[in-house]
Amino acid sequence: MFRALSSLLLLCSIGQSIPIIKIGHSILIDITNRTIFNTTQMITSTTSSTTSTTTNGCSSMLLSQTIYSIGNGTNYVAIDDINGDMKLDILTANTGSNNMGVLQNKGNGTFYPATLYTVGTRPYAVVTGDLNNDNKSDVAVTNNGVANIGILINKGDGTFYPQYTLSTYGSPNPIVIIDINNDNLSDILYASWYTTTVNIFFNKGNATFSPQTSYTVGTNPFVIQVIDINNDHLLDILVANQGSNSISILISGGNGSFLPQTILSVGSGIVPRAFVAGDLNGDNISDIITANADSNTVSVFINRGNGTFFNQVSYSVRDKPFAIKIYDMNFDNKPDVIVANYLSNNIGILINQGDGTLFNQTTFAVGINPSSLAIVDINEDNKPDVIVTNYGSNNVGILLHC
Repeated sequence: MFRALSSLLLLCSIGQSIPIIKIGHSILIDITNRTIFNTTQMITSTTSSTTSTTTNGCSSMLLSQTIYSIGNGTNYVAIDDINGDMKLDILTANTGSNNMGVLQNKGNGTFYPATLYTVGTRPYAVVTGDLNNDNKSDVAVTNNGVANIGILINKGDGTFYPQYTLSTYGSPNPIVIIDINNDNLSDILYASWYTTTVNIFFNKGNATFSPQTSYTVGTNPFVIQVIDINNDHLLDILVANQGSNSISILISGGNGSFLPQTILSVGSGIVPRAFVAGDLNGDNISDIITANADSNTVSVFINRGNGTFFNQVSYSVRDKPFAIKIYDMNFDNKPDVIVANYLSNNIGILINQGDGTLFNQTTFAVGINPSSLAIVDINEDNKPDVIVTNYGSNNVGILLHC
């Protein structure tokens, strides 16, 4: 049961949503009926702008944030039930203090003081998954400063054994835990900054791993997602390449192998810091939405249905959008777009008009340098709440839905 919950939370945390299946007010994801394009596509853009700002109160969806101190340089968030009490806990990678923080949920959306676990130098990202098949959520942390991944095995009570490490290429950034080769063992995938590869550690059982397998992608690959993008019931890999301003798509060849990348160009100088895939226009085909750090925009690429995309439509957000998710925030069965604006110290919500176009963002104040997001029902009221890491404030902000 916990492994299934962890897999669902992984999809939510990395922003994968596609045709919508409602459970309460949550959205599950299932990409269907899509084929992959086979040519490099150069994109032109149009832009929509204007922003409104909300700082508190319940008139516009979210309450003001409640903050929890959890470490220095709180950079990345993961959500999971780590102690088996059926309540969602918060985990962070704390880049400035070289540790992982855990906030255990008291049961009403408030949290006990943080427990800290030492990891490697400059941990960038954290993710959960059952690595040793004991139905308990373990943790993997990318230690950016020492080029390794730290594995922390769950003792069974929500506490963790000290990390052991897997050496990586380059500087590992966001990471995914998922069974990529359908052997009922959770594997680890990561992208290597300063390289042109995405890499897979195949699980051999009991949280031991085969030497990593690498596939060529673009320059400075950063965010990685794993989804079935062509409806063949096999998991494919998508990677955002900041150095080459592109998305690499690697179609599964079966049994954990992948075909050479196909490239979707997002335009010169765009710098896709993050992206999500989801059906924005209700045609049961997965579209692509990017957060563009250097152009301060969100770009929507609507899928034509044959694996090619219409020209992007871009929406102005605030300074340096660093993270992006999609979720139905207003209960109209349409996924909306949520971004973390790193230099503006706010998050923006762009409501879906229903046809894949978005209203201008409404912003909500958070802490200094919001760097990552999770959208979950943290207080069990059947409403989606926003969890944000405030890197410059050294804390986590929780914005409860009204």
